[in-house]
Amino acid sequence: MDEQRSPESPQQPSVVVVGHAARDLVLRAGSLPEAGGSADVDERIERLGGKGANIAVGVRQLHPSAAVALVAALGDDAPGESGRREAVAAGIDVSLVARRGGTALLVDLVSGEGERRLLEHVTPESQVTTADVDAAEAALADADIVVLQLQQPADALVRAARIAFEGGARIVLDGAIEGDERDELLSVAEVVRADAEEASILAGVEVATRDDARRAAEGLLGRGARVVALSVPDEGDLVCWHGGERFLPHVEQRVVDPTGGGDAFVAGIVTGMLLGAEPGRIGEIASQAAGSTVQRLGGHPELSPPVEEA
Repeated sequence: MDEQRSPESPQQPSVVVVGHAARDLVLRAGSLPEAGGSADVDERIERLGGKGANIAVGVRQLHPSAAVALVAALGDDAPGESGRREAVAAGIDVSLVARRGGTALLVDLVSGEGERRLLEHVTPESQVTTADVDAAEAALADADIVVLQLQQPADALVRAARIAFEGGARIVLDGAIEGDERDELLSVAEVVRADAEEASILAGVEVATRDDARRAAEGLLGRGARVVALSVPDEGDLVCWHGGERFLPHVEQRVVDPTGGGDAFVAGIVTGMLLGAEPGRIGEIASQAAGSTVQRLGGHPELSPPVEEA
């Protein structure tokens, strides 16, 4: 990456996403069958998925001039090779994606009314390890922003956070984690993003209303974060920072598939940070990205840059 940072040319912003990569199988039917029943599938999609991969692709779409690398694991199999090629086609640096075992499979069952069921086959070998993080040390240390998707093993996340923090990267946490690792990660994070269930784990506050989300956000800001974005069930997203907040209601259009909305939201957060936007605008970019994604089947981002980058 250093060769891109010559004084004669502007520095290309760099983002590293540490998270999950998988094969997505999306099936849409008019209705989901009862136990013992069956249903005709109206639409079928197979492609690269997983929260880490989705976030990386979303950042590239929203900020095409950014260099985006993915730290993840794909299987040493045909689905893994297909996923690798899809990531390359999306402009993602896959040199840090490990290849081993079988590729994780995520099956997304969606009814015509937007009701969803998710089946996951995620093995330990499809998770990021400390060895994977060590192999990515140079990229993490040199990154402008590092996204840590918290469904990965705690030891790998803490190792990645320490490298990124020592290198001066701005760290974004997505999801939830418990134990001592939670406190260490929160202490170095600039931005924390969580849904209501995850926020309850991180902050110890059950989040059912906007007031609950505000209390949880205040607690997380007190632990070191500068910006906290939390989902309020059936309402929208609350973005809080020291001295301010902004509430962003969910889109009014019918949701086709909620899959991937949170990943697109994180991609929007990263894009806003790269653009130097203030926290309220960062939340707006993120909310628009999420709203766009849930209008399509499968949760795969198909996003356009915000006006600041277009």
